[in-house]
Amino acid sequence: MAYIRSIIFLIFMWISIPIATLIFLLAYPVPYKYRSKLIALWSRFTLFMLGVICNLKYEITGQENIPEKPCIIFCKHQSTWETMALQLLFIPEVWILKRELLWVPFFGWTLASIKSIAIDRKSGKKALKKIVTDGTKRLQEGHWVIIFPEGTRTRPGQKESYKIGGAMLASASGFDVLPIAHNAGEFWPKGQLLKKPGTIKMVIGPIIKTQGLKTKEINKLAEQWIETKVHELYEHNYESNQ
Repeated sequence: MAYIRSIIFLIFMWISIPIATLIFLLAYPVPYKYRSKLIALWSRFTLFMLGVICNLKYEITGQENIPEKPCIIFCKHQSTWETMALQLLFIPEVWILKRELLWVPFFGWTLASIKSIAIDRKSGKKALKKIVTDGTKRLQEGHWVIIFPEGTRTRPGQKESYKIGGAMLASASGFDVLPIAHNAGEFWPKGQLLKKPGTIKMVIGPIIKTQGLKTKEINKLAEQWIETKVHELYEHNYESNQ
């Protein structure tokens, strides 16, 4: 039954994404903070439908840790779910992402229209410079900057090395870091059709004050908090690769 529900949800996504993309693109002349709210509205509706169709709910705790001033969001990346959930919490937001995502039909077109910081990960120092320069500008304009520090989706119990781009941005700009952990990969696995019923838990951590900290120190603090909390969320079935 879970597979049938997952197929129905996939059909819903196939239908809704092109329609939503058209609406987003038509709204391009509208100030970004309002377009960001429009995107968040679609994300909220999609997660509502995920609950209705697949019986997959979510629970977010730690919202009292969200500061009034925009900062840099470091989030664990395990599925598509968190890309929508984060849009409910941080408005207006921009994303640091790999350039190739902009080429994905519909999805990529939307990313290109929302001030995303798209980098060529093969360009090394040039990519890092773009993260710092463009990221600082977005933060100063009042945008939350979201980054998946591992640079790719991981499976439950797996961990990639935390890349330095986000921490460099924090160190250079003086803006703080907000770490976020979740267990979405347990219910919406990477590269799989199946959406398992249950409740995804997302935890927003305490703010990491970056003033006076070096890049490696910022990365280490964020990594320690996120990976420890993910470990707790998965409890008995977490296999650490650290």
